[in-house]
Amino acid sequence: MKINKMFLAILLVAYSTASFGSDEVAEAVKLTPNSKNGKVTYELCASCHEKSGWGKQDGSFPVIAGQHRTVIIKQLIDIRARNRENPTMFPFTGDDVIGGAQGLADVAEYVSQLAKTTEVGQGDGTQLNKGEALYKQKCVACHGANGQGDADNFFPRIQGQHYAYLLRQLQWIRDGRRKNANPGMLALIKNLDDKNLSAIADYVSRMELDKK
Repeated sequence: MKINKMFLAILLVAYSTASFGSDEVAEAVKLTPNSKNGKVTYELCASCHEKSGWGKQDGSFPVIAGQHRTVIIKQLIDIRARNRENPTMFPFTGDDVIGGAQGLADVAEYVSQLAKTTEVGQGDGTQLNKGEALYKQKCVACHGANGQGDADNFFPRIQGQHYAYLLRQLQWIRDGRRKNANPGMLALIKNLDDKNLSAIADYVSRMELDKK
């Protein structure tokens, strides 16, 4: 499938302008992370995301193991700045808990090194062909052919993610409930109903994991 390079460029500009203009993101990404310190901090995160970083198959907590370090940093800062509504996470993202830019860099590095999982919650498998077609049409330009994402551009790895979590995030982005969502992504999915979003989420949840 050919990707419209102009459209991709527009997505990148829109996302960078709207979502991660924070100086703290840029600072944390540039720092040399200390994974050992990150492991200590992660003990707080493990109460929800599990020691493995695999979350819950029912989608109540997402898989974060193996996520791009840059993405983890950005999402933590967005939550801390209340640019992403996540009350459960608010108490765990303050300077007094996770630290400043260095603390963010450290825990993000540790999480990014955790082994990925194939124990992923999935949908009913009845709409996989539709999900694949919609994914290739709507998602592949940013998230990649196999959901691997793009660390340099803060596009998350979505392969190996729980179906229910994927569906919930797609619905929240479409419905305007996720304030830090990529405006380009909103434009792409705003007219999709729950059945179509479910098809995409189920297809993505079954993607083969990259080895690295």
